[in-house]
Amino acid sequence: MSLKRTNFQRVFLLGAVLLVLMFSIFPFIQILSTSLKYQVDWGNPSLIPAQINLDAYKELLGISTEEIELPETIKIMLDSPAISEEQRAAIVKKFKSNANVFPFGRYMLNTFVIATLTALLSTAIATFAAYALSRLKFKGRSAFSNMVLFVYMVGGVLLMVPLYQMSVSVGLASSVTGTLISLLLIYLVQTLPVAIYMLGNYFRTIPFSLEEAAMIDGYSRTEAIFAIIIPLSRPMLLTVMIYCFVIAWNEYLFASVFLKQYHDFHTLPLALQTLFTSKNAIWDRIMAASMLTLLPVIIAFTVANRFISSGGTEGGVKE
Repeated sequence: MSLKRTNFQRVFLLGAVLLVLMFSIFPFIQILSTSLKYQVDWGNPSLIPAQINLDAYKELLGISTEEIELPETIKIMLDSPAISEEQRAAIVKKFKSNANVFPFGRYMLNTFVIATLTALLSTAIATFAAYALSRLKFKGRSAFSNMVLFVYMVGGVLLMVPLYQMSVSVGLASSVTGTLISLLLIYLVQTLPVAIYMLGNYFRTIPFSLEEAAMIDGYSRTEAIFAIIIPLSRPMLLTVMIYCFVIAWNEYLFASVFLKQYHDFHTLPLALQTLFTSKNAIWDRIMAASMLTLLPVIIAFTVANRFISSGGTEGGVKE
């Protein structure tokens, strides 16, 4: 039976792939389009803005240099002799205040710090755990490997209440620092299973003879890890780090419970949800904030894809 595709089959397959691709990326195109439109253009079904509007991005990033103009009614009121200088200054200050502006930069910094710490700690711990599971022989190794993956399969909704109760019972939830530590530990629990699984499978592709040769030269097992395993595993280590970063960057469920009362420490997913119901809920600002939140994830996946493809044979050294 011939396996060659006819021209019709090729065209049909290409059309199906393009249809799925357009269905997947259309929401992102719509977000970008709306974020670049002026308010008068929001009802326009065209994805191409009539005029590019970058005001929402400038406002969120804090680079807007436009001076806020006082309305004529406010100017007339300020000219009244019945208003003192202190009252006049207070009115101007209140009108030009940026207190109602969505503090996007602060929320992005919060998310970046938590996600970066999660990625670094999870990758460091997973490196030694994966090495032990792939190289060392000890009692209960198989059971431990299965338990690690079992933790990953349990949904976050089931763990949310008991984890929060544990945090409260040990006193961590009573302060901002303790709450952030609790959230970081939860993110580690979420990312470690797959990180260990990915690194363990990769370490098994590295010939053990390389470590034996290093030990013969006087290296200890720990020194051999840093001299042999880690240099050969850099593409996979970076991939795992990016994976952990993205998981922590996008996490909403636990952040909405643990950080609910600490508004200054909200992460971006939680902050975007509150933006929809606040007085700052303007469509171009919402979509611009969503686009800026997506940008690090897109960059991370682009970098990860490059290193996944190059890292597949990085450890394949012939013995």
